[in-house]
Amino acid sequence: MSNFFCSDHTRQVGEDIIGSATDYQTYVLVECPQPWLANAFSSKWVPNNLQLLVEEVYKAKLPIRFLLIANDFTYKAESTTLLIYQKQEGLSGGYVKHEFKLSHIGEVAAVVKKWLWGKRPDFKIETDITRDILVCTHGSYDKCCARYGNSFYFHAQATISDLKLENVRIWQSTHIGGHRFAPTAIDLPEGRYYGLLDQDSFLSILKRSGDIQNLRKVYRGWGILPPAIQVLERDIMLNHGWNWFKYKVSGKIIEQSLDNNTMLGELSFEQGANSLYTYQAKLIKDHTRTINVKSSCNANQTSIVVKYAVANLWLVADNVLALSK
Repeated sequence: MSNFFCSDHTRQVGEDIIGSATDYQTYVLVECPQPWLANAFSSKWVPNNLQLLVEEVYKAKLPIRFLLIANDFTYKAESTTLLIYQKQEGLSGGYVKHEFKLSHIGEVAAVVKKWLWGKRPDFKIETDITRDILVCTHGSYDKCCARYGNSFYFHAQATISDLKLENVRIWQSTHIGGHRFAPTAIDLPEGRYYGLLDQDSFLSILKRSGDIQNLRKVYRGWGILPPAIQVLERDIMLNHGWNWFKYKVSGKIIEQSLDNNTMLGELSFEQGANSLYTYQAKLIKDHTRTINVKSSCNANQTSIVVKYAVANLWLVADNVLALSK
């Protein structure tokens, strides 16, 4: 099966990629030179104390995602960048960034531990960067991420540079899930996931312009929402247009059938400072789009990926909030 590429197969079968974003409370992004092994935190430049911390967090099943990141300056850098993105509670536009400049990757574990204990670590800095885009290029984990991720990263970097977007950083990253959607990316601080990207769709995402319907093919979902609610959010987003990206949102599943074939979902959003809207929708298992696929290049067998569709949608509340001081 050496000539099987999972990302090519996803394109061939026309899989709808919505609902495939993962929901984490916290992202811990550690700048680390490549090469990266398939088990990223066993890589050459990762110190033992960081490897142990990642294992501890993983065993404790904490909703924290550790990723290694790098860019073209990582080898030459005099310092190590550590980014901690923390999810906002309630109505949210995504995550809050905390950036640290450390003299060495060996200091990362102590800073992260301090953070996890709720203390404020030193070395925190403020920057003009308002967006960090992670592109998975983790080829040792899945060859599609090398084949599609690397060239996408190279061209995306040029696109950002041509547009003179000095507040946007792009990083290569270890496995973010969904390699069958390569090239795949996370746009932070929002935490939106994209896949099957090309430079045209990337330009649209960067500038928030163009025909928003084109996002239907590349939008994996908003990682602050449960997967089925991501389907609902996409429908509402395509309806509202690019303004939707300015709104704060919260969503939840209110009830679901025992067989998970139907769910009742709710999505609230704040449009401006004093208006709150709440939609509810019936979400049903979509038999026409539920498919059997190999989830990665190395998968020995196929697995069923259940897809949901919005059966009906209604506005349940339309509150203009009283402005209270």
